[in-house]
Amino acid sequence: MDDMLTIAGKGYRSRLLVGTGKYKDFDETRRAVEASGAEIVTVAIRRTNIGQEPGQPSLLDALPPTKFTYLPNTAGCYSADDAVRTLRLARELLDGHDLVKLEVLGDPQTLFPNMPETLKAAQTLVKDGFKVMVYCADDPIQARQLEEMGCVAVMPLASLIGSGMGILNPWNLSLIIEKATVPVLVDAGVGTASDAAIAMELGCDGVLMNTAIAGAKDPVLMAGAMKKAVEAGREAFRAGRMPKKLYSASPSSPTTGLISPK
Repeated sequence: MDDMLTIAGKGYRSRLLVGTGKYKDFDETRRAVEASGAEIVTVAIRRTNIGQEPGQPSLLDALPPTKFTYLPNTAGCYSADDAVRTLRLARELLDGHDLVKLEVLGDPQTLFPNMPETLKAAQTLVKDGFKVMVYCADDPIQARQLEEMGCVAVMPLASLIGSGMGILNPWNLSLIIEKATVPVLVDAGVGTASDAAIAMELGCDGVLMNTAIAGAKDPVLMAGAMKKAVEAGREAFRAGRMPKKLYSASPSSPTTGLISPK
């Protein structure tokens, strides 16, 4: 409780945020999310029913908003206008909910962020009263611009969405973390537990993932592994690792007071 993740003034015990797409059904979604320990779940408004389709199975039944903080996102949007329109719809469906995840994609192949459109959408949404967490390139300058604009968290990609390639550029992430005064969460690219641990060891405030869990052979088991990895990485960061050395002349065992052989 003394090391909570704070986003837009609200504290969370878990630093793992998980997506709700790509599972075989809502039951598997529920079991995986519960195993992950996540308190914040992302929802692709264009792909998931949260009330747009009356009479159809709804994610709201599997993951009640009274238990989880919903983070509507704009997955599938390729322009600022589409993203803004989508999140305004989400706010209506979720009774005025204002914490959202913005992502404006550049192309359907790489799903890399379109940063000019992302900056444009972020500015509009902040002015419209939204609390914006934003998927972005691992560019320290653009991350700073988003923060200065009023975004409540920046979420640079570790590698391409759904690639599972892990953290390809730890140096840029470190530069973003060093300067940011809002939470920095790795978004996209995590493939396995060690990737999540590395992100946390670098000093990230949290990790968001979907495919790494939903795409595993056993999503529920992987969700539990990711929970442990994020917690271990955070504890390692707080503990402060030993310095790296090519070699060490100082043995780990004492060299004085040894028992002399007879």
